[in-house]
Amino acid sequence: MAELIPSYFTADWRVRSLPCPCGWEGDSRGMAMELHDTVTDYACPQCGNLLMIVPHPSLDDVRRAAAEGHPEAIEQLAIIQDALQRFPASNDPAP
Repeated sequence: MAELIPSYFTADWRVRSLPCPCGWEGDSRGMAMELHDTVTDYACPQCGNLLMIVPHPSLDDVRRAAAEGHPEAIEQLAIIQDALQRFPASNDPAP
């Protein structure tokens, strides 16, 4: 059964070593990755068994983690805030 990571900002999920029933063992860096709308699946590179599911963070998740001092969230929030300032949302309908 795949391990569901509760938050993208959970400490050390990228380096957590997980065993596969086929005998392979490793962390997310060695797994096959498949992106979906709201999560990323990580599977065994040998047999394709799903080992880990990581949710994509929402803007609120990034803000919350940044407020808690998470370094990656702080960096992401700065990038997001810069983009929002440079490309403000428009209420005008597209032509």
